[in-house]
Amino acid sequence: MSRRLWTDDEIENLKRQYPDRETAVIARSLGRPIRPVYQKAASLGLKKSAEFLASIHSGRIQRGRTDARMMATQFKKGQEAWNKGAKGVCGTHENCRRTQFKKGHPPESKANYVPIGTERLSKDGYLERKVTDDPNLVPARRWVGVHRLVWEAANGPVPRGHVVCFLPGRRSSDATHITLDALELVSRADLARRNHPSSRDSELAKLVQLKGAITRQYNRIAREAKEKQS
Repeated sequence: MSRRLWTDDEIENLKRQYPDRETAVIARSLGRPIRPVYQKAASLGLKKSAEFLASIHSGRIQRGRTDARMMATQFKKGQEAWNKGAKGVCGTHENCRRTQFKKGHPPESKANYVPIGTERLSKDGYLERKVTDDPNLVPARRWVGVHRLVWEAANGPVPRGHVVCFLPGRRSSDATHITLDALELVSRADLARRNHPSSRDSELAKLVQLKGAITRQYNRIAREAKEKQS
């Protein structure tokens, strides 16, 4: 179905009404869905007036406690809560209690539990090993890269602001190939410079910049075409 273009009369009507009337009312008067009306107003730079935004018609919660919409749902002085004196009921039904974790519930009893020492691949393809069941840690922190564990076993904790990396061409997800001679310690600043395209290939850096410029121009043209259609 083709889009319905805006006429000059409709645009003038929108400009005249938009600052001080509810958008839903304007949409009905124009015979249009409310969303295209909002979109057209935005493309024209139209804004609601301060007087409209301060009124009850804006739909905004007004400051203070005198707005009729707020007063209708406020607790009144002396009004008792519906659950006064009732003990908490959430989770007390026998069907709920049957599947609840009990106090002192061991982590290894969970259906998805895996023991310490289990290995997995991270989303970036690095081999990780589970090192703790500490419940105070979020699950992701219970896993550490095997390459980091190998380096720390020989050198102690990784210094602040540094990371353990594989040497060029030595990266592996096979634990038997993750050895100390395949690793190096670098600062995060050096790692950022190393991973930046300009540090590897000046031609590649230019291509990355050109691609970004083309993408921005494409998005601008597509956006302007969409605004004209609406």
